Amino acid sequence: MALPLLLGITTPTLFRSNGMFCTTQRPPLAHFTARAESVQTTVPKATQQATKEATEQNSQGFEAVIGIETHVQLSTITKAFCSCPYNYGSQPNTTVCPTCMGHPGTLPVLNAEVVECAVKLGLALNCDISMASKFDRKQYFYPDLPKGYQISQFDIPIAQKGYIDLDIPLEFGGGHRRFGITRVHMEEDAGKLLHSESGSYSQVDLNRAGVPLLEIVSEPDMRTGIEAAEYGAEIQRVVRYLGVGNGNMQEGSLRCDVNVSVRPIGQSEFGTKVEIKNMNSFSAVSRAIDYEISRQVLLHKESQADQIVQETRLWDESSQKTFTMRKKEGLADYRYFPEPDLPEVILTTEYIDEIRSSMPELPEAKRRRYENMGLSMQDVIFLANDDNVAHFFDSTLEHGADAKLAANWIMGDIAAYLKDEKLSIDEIKLTPQELSEMIASIKNGITSGKIAKEILVELITKGGTVKSVIEEKDLVQIADPATIEAMVDQVLADNPKQLEQYQAGKTKLQGFFAGQVMKASKGKASPVLLNKILGEKLKGN
Repeated sequence: MALPLLLGITTPTLFRSNGMFCTTQRPPLAHFTARAESVQTTVPKATQQATKEATEQNSQGFEAVIGIETHVQLSTITKAFCSCPYNYGSQPNTTVCPTCMGHPGTLPVLNAEVVECAVKLGLALNCDISMASKFDRKQYFYPDLPKGYQISQFDIPIAQKGYIDLDIPLEFGGGHRRFGITRVHMEEDAGKLLHSESGSYSQVDLNRAGVPLLEIVSEPDMRTGIEAAEYGAEIQRVVRYLGVGNGNMQEGSLRCDVNVSVRPIGQSEFGTKVEIKNMNSFSAVSRAIDYEISRQVLLHKESQADQIVQETRLWDESSQKTFTMRKKEGLADYRYFPEPDLPEVILTTEYIDEIRSSMPELPEAKRRRYENMGLSMQDVIFLANDDNVAHFFDSTLEHGADAKLAANWIMGDIAAYLKDEKLSIDEIKLTPQELSEMIASIKNGITSGKIAKEILVELITKGGTVKSVIEEKDLVQIADPATIEAMVDQVLADNPKQLEQYQAGKTKLQGFFAGQVMKASKGKASPVLLNKILGEKLKGN
């Protein structure tokens, strides 16, 4: 395959190394890149809280205005305008063709699945769907953009004028929020630049060039870093529920560019906005915004507001600060004009209705349904956060389990196991039916809560049924009053000194006696019967 001519590179050499196109150009701040995903740095919670409190204190008298541009990479089999596949982690420049490499004479052919994904997401975000939209060329130069322009949508996006509802977690103050969606449009992704450690050259991987994206532009409705991060997390949930993308920020499958400005409280005009890039987690989004708000407010208070200029800044995880990358281009710089090689995208009412009818229950509707079951907001947010967890929970209820009890087991022991083993709920051997059976066994007195924990570990790690585990390990709860009474009598007889102390007024020793009986029964004595019989015996003595 011939090497593509990368036009406009003002450097002396262009060469290929290890499958990568290389240029000796060194971009400004080469150790940062908005397109190359960095490794997430863990920030202590105390540091995050201190940053948040400092922002709140420093911004008194000012308010932030925040909007987000979210790029969602679609999980289509092939790219947007050619038949090349895209698999994250493939060897550089191995999933490319003349079309996505920008060779002269090649023509794009629209992937119909991209349109379907766009309509799905537009409907999920309560947008108006454009019955006729078009593609445009967005002109700009970057070494990983082989054509010298990006196929996007400018003045007629496929969806616009929508909104998204979400719930803020209780630890961040709680409450319901609605944020406006300006537009959703289709476009293609660029390639990827990897800068050398020395900064003497950059490598170009074009595998990602031409991969389909949906860009979601929010209204400037957010006021804090927490709100912005929760907005991004809700977009990720919607994308995953719909199945249009995996939403993985570490892979660059979901990228958030944040626009931040500040203004005195009561002022209607917006301040000068600054765009922030290079954030690979929602925690980083929140912290980057908090830092930028503090930076801009400080300049206002020091009468240096003129130093706030429209620019793109990069978030540096190690220093927890933003740094100037480049001056922000205006719309005129992109020289948009209609894409001459692609026809309009014409939709029918029947096509949209068919997609609407095939859509799953979305996170917001699921949260409201769970809330109507009487679950707490903490339970609601946890269960609806992951579509796999929500499906597991719903399936457990379909098998007859009580909603609150099922939620407690999923959020407690099961979630702890998943966290420790770094697994998802669909990777364990426990089934919703057996979780329901286990809950029923406790309710019917066959097992106790303590025994159930032992059964649960077996079901998670080895699978099987509740009945088989109980029989194999002889875990049937002792519910015969005579048997438990005999155990109680034996424990009281074996501990005369403690019994004397109890009779002298040290009533807390009842717990000691109960523990001894449970030990003798190997944890199988019915707690309800045990406490009843023990209480009667101690009262009689």
